[in-house]
Amino acid sequence: MLIFFIIAGAGESGKSTILKQMRILHKDGFSQQDLEMIRPVVYSNCIHSMLSILRAMFHLQIEYADNERVRDSQLVFATVHANKEELTEELAAAMQRLWADEGVRECYRRSNEYQIDDSAKYFLDNLPRLSSLNYIPSEQDLLRTRIKTTGITEVLFELKGLTFRVIDVGGQRSERKKWIHCFDNVNAIIFISSLSEYDQTLREDNCTVCYSRSFD
Repeated sequence: MLIFFIIAGAGESGKSTILKQMRILHKDGFSQQDLEMIRPVVYSNCIHSMLSILRAMFHLQIEYADNERVRDSQLVFATVHANKEELTEELAAAMQRLWADEGVRECYRRSNEYQIDDSAKYFLDNLPRLSSLNYIPSEQDLLRTRIKTTGITEVLFELKGLTFRVIDVGGQRSERKKWIHCFDNVNAIIFISSLSEYDQTLREDNCTVCYSRSFD
């Protein structure tokens, strides 16, 4: 018997994470090749997490505890502007020094006032491991990665004699118009809303509170 359901919700609510977790628990998980391919995404998420904090420090007028960190922050900005998001030894060391700075930590503690990925602390805490020469992402790293979902992603698995077909649809406004094409013969819809976004605003307009958008 085929059970068909859709995972829906606003962007960054955790839909794709749930789908990946289903694949790990009920299917064959992720291969070594899958994990190695996600490495650039881990690096990008890590760098952009630090970038979000550094930009917020300017807007929130938070100073570095050590002025030497200004040079480290310039390296982060230069890396992103050059579109070379590789976690080099020099960049990793600079980011570790930044993450240890009390001014940066203070800005992170005010992360509800600006946009930053939920996994920022996880990746920044793990910088020494992520920047090692032989680093291969773990399934936990993969679960924590943030990639904007576009189009439709599907997982098919069997559980207790039933076949489940699960579809994840993009949650950004531009993607929601595609949802209607997925509703034929659906048995159930799982609607996801992120509890951590109750006091954060959307990336899309920076005015609307994320949590209220989930119920629009």
